[in-house]
Amino acid sequence: MKSIFSFLGRISPLIFVCIAAVAQSATPVAQPRVAPEILKVSEIHRGMRGVAYTVFEGVKPESMDVEVLGILPNLNGPKSDLILARLRGEKVEYTGVVAGMSGSPVYIDGKLVGAISYRIGQFSKEPICGITPIEEMLEIDALDRTQPEPMSAARVPKAIGKTSVGSDVPVDNDVKNFASLMQPIDAPFVFSGFSENTIRQFSSQFAQAGLVPVMGVGSATSEHQPEPIEPGSAVSAVLVSGDLDIAATCTVTYIDPQRLLACGHPLTQYGMVDMPMTKANVIATLASPYYAYKIVNTADEIGTFVQDRHSGILGRFGEASKMIPVTVTIHGGSKPKQMNFSVLNNAKLTPLIMMTAVYQALQSQNQYGDQVTYRMNGDIAVNGFPSVHMHNMFSSNDAAPSSVLAALNLGDHFGRIFENPYTTPGIEGVNLNFDVTPERRAAHLETARTDVTEARPGDEITIEAVLRPYRGDPIVRQIPVKIPTSVPKGQLRILVSDSETLDRSRKLPTTFGRTLQLGSTIDLLNKEHANNNLYVSLLEANPEAMVEDKVMPTLPLSVMNVMQGMRGGQDMYVSGESAVNETSTPMDYVVSGAQVLTVQIK
Repeated sequence: MKSIFSFLGRISPLIFVCIAAVAQSATPVAQPRVAPEILKVSEIHRGMRGVAYTVFEGVKPESMDVEVLGILPNLNGPKSDLILARLRGEKVEYTGVVAGMSGSPVYIDGKLVGAISYRIGQFSKEPICGITPIEEMLEIDALDRTQPEPMSAARVPKAIGKTSVGSDVPVDNDVKNFASLMQPIDAPFVFSGFSENTIRQFSSQFAQAGLVPVMGVGSATSEHQPEPIEPGSAVSAVLVSGDLDIAATCTVTYIDPQRLLACGHPLTQYGMVDMPMTKANVIATLASPYYAYKIVNTADEIGTFVQDRHSGILGRFGEASKMIPVTVTIHGGSKPKQMNFSVLNNAKLTPLIMMTAVYQALQSQNQYGDQVTYRMNGDIAVNGFPSVHMHNMFSSNDAAPSSVLAALNLGDHFGRIFENPYTTPGIEGVNLNFDVTPERRAAHLETARTDVTEARPGDEITIEAVLRPYRGDPIVRQIPVKIPTSVPKGQLRILVSDSETLDRSRKLPTTFGRTLQLGSTIDLLNKEHANNNLYVSLLEANPEAMVEDKVMPTLPLSVMNVMQGMRGGQDMYVSGESAVNETSTPMDYVVSGAQVLTVQIK
């Protein structure tokens, strides 16, 4: 009996390993039974050798030899050291340190040291890299359990530093010379389905947001990737998916049953994020002395990246990102063309990405041309609030083509929705329809006049406006306007204008330093005037107050003074004139220009 138990004791570990291997093959994630041992920076010295893992092709990580050259104290910030190492191996010595390699885990004596995350310059002849210590990366997991820091669009600057001669850590002269050239390995955001013109159009805005856009080589696929993800696997963070794709790829450093750590440096350093996390298939690794990178297709979604911090990114398995579904339908050809994609929900990036995506959708149609006019109709659905209605026309002008104007208008709406500091907008979906007219339909207000110079309260007068269309005959419009019976004697100003002039007069000055509540912002957006109308507004010489999105015209000074004392934390803007009547006439043109007329009220 004793021999039987002894036999079972010997084979039970093998049985456990076999069961674990079968369970692992049935799940998309390789989940180690115990966390790896960690080698601290204080235990690392020059000459130590280890191994690193990354994917050069396909999905299986391959090994590279690692030789520690030394420690660069404080190179990545105060009390944030970087380990300098040389990589060895047939493939890495051919490709060098490539974009997409950041996050590759490094082990010495079976202990996890950290993530390959920095490179030296662009044209280095040797694969020398910087390693972010795993101690710093594991701090991100602790941050994920606490209140996140406020979002910031500032990206961590490229690391520049030099090693102190008096450092406790011995570093030779070679390390000291390399230090000033250290920079994070790029994890470029690959734009698939976007043209070079589109990326160039918005590249400066993406640079301000901390993103490096690259035209797509590689894209999202619907292929199932059965291989489990493990340290050294390629993993992608997705900003846009569908008919358009934007994703950044780096390498998994650490993994456990609930989460993984990757990159070893930030993608955006926005702190708390919500980006889909997917497996990735490396099609090829392109060696280049100028810009070596991995060509990647994203695959199965396996969770969500929830933290983007100074020393890496953290993703949670099984969690679904709350992406914004977008449908753009373009009418004008033989049949409507529809594009469907999803965009991440992020205050800093969503407005910019929506602009870029809509610009690309319009540019990629056969109907596109310099003289095209678009009529946009659609809605932005916001959870718990009325939908934001999108109704406008866009025609090319001397400043920008119509596709840029449409994109900027959409970006402005999204920016104003997200800018309020009180409520996180839950964008449930965007549906946009564009009707295409293959001509430039724009008209400028040349002159305006009235049929009288004097009038009485209650009279109806006629405003005659002459508009000059682009390369066309003048258009004359006669607009009847009734003088309100409440208008006092004296001079009455009449504003004949486009929508932009009218809406600009109703916007609160930005000098208050505070923004509106989300509900008030949406109300104001929905009250904006369509730009294919000509408007006539009667302006009475009595003060008008505006509190958030509410307009109170012709208020006596006594009431105004009482309101000043009762408004509390709300901002009130007072104008010297009140709009007492407004009328409009529809135009099949984008209208521009404004003129002011005067009528004497008896």
